[in-house]
Amino acid sequence: MKILGIDPGMAIVGYGLIDYTDNKISLLASGSIQTDKTLPDSKRLFEIFKDLSFVVDKYKPDCASVENLFFFKNQKTVIPVAEARGVILTVLEKFSIPAYSYTPMEVKQVLTGYGRAEKKEVEQMVKVLLNTDSLPKLDDTVDAIAIAICHTRNII
Repeated sequence: MKILGIDPGMAIVGYGLIDYTDNKISLLASGSIQTDKTLPDSKRLFEIFKDLSFVVDKYKPDCASVENLFFFKNQKTVIPVAEARGVILTVLEKFSIPAYSYTPMEVKQVLTGYGRAEKKEVEQMVKVLLNTDSLPKLDDTVDAIAIAICHTRNII
């Protein structure tokens, strides 16, 4: 099963595509969609729509796992991130990809056993589960991979 993990954002949307077969996880692709902060929000959202549509059409995931907005420290970014998440869900619906939502706390709980784990602990578990020593440089991409891995625990 191919699971597309997505970490929503207006400036950066991280994505990670994993294969989950016979209880084994392998990374198939990962990357980010980055928008120009000097552009109007409408153009940035459309860029996310176009680029994510390309990713979904290229990799044809069986389902998607998207980070849910649970709590936001920065009130200035909560609405743009929510708008980006709406665009992401629209793209998934366009391609009839079932979407599942997980809060950051749920992702941390599944990967580390502790919902308030530090980012480094999550990264370490992603390395262990992928059996690799290196991860992508962008935190948003690593978060997206973790979100995809989180969904493997809910597959029956």
